[in-house]
Amino acid sequence: MGVSFFFLAPMDLETARRHIQTALERMRAHYLQVVFDEWAILSLTAKNRGVLAYSGPRVESFGQQVLVDAEPLRVAASGRPFTEGDIEFALEASGTHYDVFMKLGPASYLVCNHTAKSMADIRSDPRWLKAQAVFFELSEKFRADPLVAV
Repeated sequence: MGVSFFFLAPMDLETARRHIQTALERMRAHYLQVVFDEWAILSLTAKNRGVLAYSGPRVESFGQQVLVDAEPLRVAASGRPFTEGDIEFALEASGTHYDVFMKLGPASYLVCNHTAKSMADIRSDPRWLKAQAVFFELSEKFRADPLVAV
């Protein structure tokens, strides 16, 4: 009797997008309003200013301020190693500054933002706890099957 091995293909960009969109819709259902009105998948190795996917109100201008918008998260995460599925919040980020990132793969990250609220504002609503659980479920998907972006 032979031994069979099943190899899963690494997560691709389209699958990652579907997982993210589904999770954000579920978060909205629990929170009863939009939690993050924009999100992007960023890659440290990609062209197009590192933006692999984007959804939100700044379609034309999103990639122009990536470094500025990421600054609060960069400070919060400074000096700490992150593995796939790890999350970091920037509680006081506001406006176009990203509220949270999640490491999706070896060189890719999800950034999420609410352009009119800070993460502290979002967390002040008790419904955040149920929405947060969905976000953590999403992180576990990437921990188990990291995004391989080219």
